[in-house]
Amino acid sequence: MAIDIGIAKKDREAVAKHLSKLLADTYSLYLKTHSFHWNITGPQFNSLHTMFEVQYNALWLAADEIAERIRILDIVAPGSYSQFAKLTSIKEESGVPEWKDMVAQLVEGHEIAAATSREVIKAADEAGDEGSADMVTGRLKEHEKTAWMLRSLLK
Repeated sequence: MAIDIGIAKKDREAVAKHLSKLLADTYSLYLKTHSFHWNITGPQFNSLHTMFEVQYNALWLAADEIAERIRILDIVAPGSYSQFAKLTSIKEESGVPEWKDMVAQLVEGHEIAAATSREVIKAADEAGDEGSADMVTGRLKEHEKTAWMLRSLLK
């Protein structure tokens, strides 16, 4: 059955391409935040362990929302580690850094996701896709707020 939501196929594909990058950034940031939650040590343990849990749960829900938006556009959402690795700009961390480095990496990750969100919004606006633009505007605000909160720990 053909999809007719008022957005041409080429425009839906263009938006979905940007959404797929945001999904990869979100999932990669989720994985990093969850790993840091598991492996945090030191005097900031309790507060960061709790903060990271709140953040990775929010990222998990965001990833689902982004993937479902891609499907709403009738495009297949990426869903493998190899696909995410090709799409994401978030650097993988295979070690266990000190807590300040964890926080700094998460700041960088949220800033990257915010920049990716801006790219999605621009593509969505060009395609007349208000649904994607609206959803991603909320994500942009969350990434900016989370980066600010984490950055404040480093001052």
